[in-house]
Amino acid sequence: MTASGTVSFDETQEESPDTPTKQRTEAILERFHEEASFDKGHDVRLLLALWPFIKKHQAWFWVAAFVIVITAFASLLTPLIMRDAIDHGVLKKDPDQLMRGGLLFAGVIILEQLLTFIQIYALQVVGARAMADLRLKVFGFLHQLRVGFFDTQPVGRLVTRVTNDIDAILELFASGALNAFGDLIRLVGIVALMLALDYQLSLIAFAAIPPVALIVWWVRTRARGAFRLIRAKTARMNATMNEQVNGMTVIQAYNRQQAAEAEFDEINAAYRDANISSIKYDAIQDAAIDAVHSIALALIIVALGYHETSFGTVVAFSAYLTKFFEPLSAIAQRYTLLQSALAGAERVFRLLEVRAPDAPPRSTSASGATAGDPEVALELSNVSFAYKPGVPVLDNVSLSARRGEKIALVGPTGSGKTTITSLCLRLYDVDRGVVRLNGQDVRTLDREALRTKFAVVPQEVFLFPGTLAQNISAGRTPDIARVEAVLRRIDAYDLLSKRPGGLEARVDEAGGNFSAGERQLIAFARALYRDAEILILDEATASVDSDTESRLQKALEEVIRDRTALVIAHRLSTVRASDRIIVLQKGHVVESGNHDELLKLDGLYRALYELQFARQNPPA
Repeated sequence: MTASGTVSFDETQEESPDTPTKQRTEAILERFHEEASFDKGHDVRLLLALWPFIKKHQAWFWVAAFVIVITAFASLLTPLIMRDAIDHGVLKKDPDQLMRGGLLFAGVIILEQLLTFIQIYALQVVGARAMADLRLKVFGFLHQLRVGFFDTQPVGRLVTRVTNDIDAILELFASGALNAFGDLIRLVGIVALMLALDYQLSLIAFAAIPPVALIVWWVRTRARGAFRLIRAKTARMNATMNEQVNGMTVIQAYNRQQAAEAEFDEINAAYRDANISSIKYDAIQDAAIDAVHSIALALIIVALGYHETSFGTVVAFSAYLTKFFEPLSAIAQRYTLLQSALAGAERVFRLLEVRAPDAPPRSTSASGATAGDPEVALELSNVSFAYKPGVPVLDNVSLSARRGEKIALVGPTGSGKTTITSLCLRLYDVDRGVVRLNGQDVRTLDREALRTKFAVVPQEVFLFPGTLAQNISAGRTPDIARVEAVLRRIDAYDLLSKRPGGLEARVDEAGGNFSAGERQLIAFARALYRDAEILILDEATASVDSDTESRLQKALEEVIRDRTALVIAHRLSTVRASDRIIVLQKGHVVESGNHDELLKLDGLYRALYELQFARQNPPA
């Protein structure tokens, strides 16, 4: 277990400090992949990794552990009480002895059931709280990961980590799998008492142990793989469901219902077969243990024909024999649950192996970067970057924006415009070069502090379920007066406050109950509410029609006033008033200047401008 609390499953493969970040990320993603094989022999380490989450609620845990021990010892008393009641009450016709035996038997049974209730309740409380903590840790960890991680991971797989895999661990507590400790205590006690009652009959009964051990070992070697496969197929099914639901419009528009159904049927069949495999091992184990129990009981009955003992001892011995196989069967079943839980735990802790974003990047060293001009709000100096090795998106790009300057980024699709803004926000780290904010290398700044310097208005606005005011305040507790003032500044208050509830109007998932123009106005209001020193507009008016764009123009002018702005736009009419226009092509800066200067250059900008003008004003 590492100092950070995560589990390292393959310490021998730890890379050197010079290993490029992307190579390390690819290696982790490969090991993290659903169908990748897992290392063996980490059961103890996985259980130890769960302990920090249980430790927070250890009072309940130790109550459950204590009660499990008491319950195990209490369960050993009932056969002895039965033997005394039969030998001294029934056979000697002593009703008082029989009455005392019956009351004592009933009292022990009631006490045992009461203790069982306490232990089940305590264990499930520990499990529910510990897994809630683990689920919260995984959820928070996902928010810390670099965006590049999510570029390669289907949403359904990550959802499976937070839901199904952690639920599998919770089954350890909900099913009483931790009662295996009590089962072991019962087994030791039963063996000692059986030997004390009649060692000869005990030896006959214990002859059944080797076959049981062989069966459990055979199942053990196969059950873990079956449960790993179930977890993998569950993740794949969740990922496919997520993709199909999100793409339902396209599926129906292109009549792909049957193809989608066939794809899901294949995945569903694989999931079914994986479950059938685990069911088969469960059934073999239970049937085999019951068969061995029956054979042992038959051998004892045969042996009684040649062995003299009291009737009470026979009854007690028979009860102990049943109790002997009960914990054996329970331990085998709980071991199966343990395998399922550990298969889920492997996947959860493998996710937590991914390096947190605040770790120093290995591809570059921020400590060697020189400071820049503090009067330059934003600067890229000789920056190169690639999402995939060997496929550069930016190649030796340099640009800067002084305080209050409005910079527009234009160019064909795929030229690297949005990538530049992602590097400024440090959603990704550069491969070479340096990005500076107010003269400081962004890699030397805390990510949260860095991003408070920016307000972003994206092309596709995402609204969170909640209220209108909460969305404008970006999840923080909204200042209603400030929200109203912001909406009035962009001339959107009258439009948005008409909804039922006003500023407390309900926002559906992803803002589905607002039009594209309304969502864009909310995004402008969100940026103005944040009042950051640098504004990023990424195709902020590309998804609305011309009439709506003209309505948004006032909001745009208000948001951009007195701020450094980085504006990405395909509609060149929206960047004409920029102080400077940077033209990108295939990851290079090919032109720079204002609108009039670039038109005189007769280069790429002029070609793009004339092409757009021709499309907007076709000949009669």
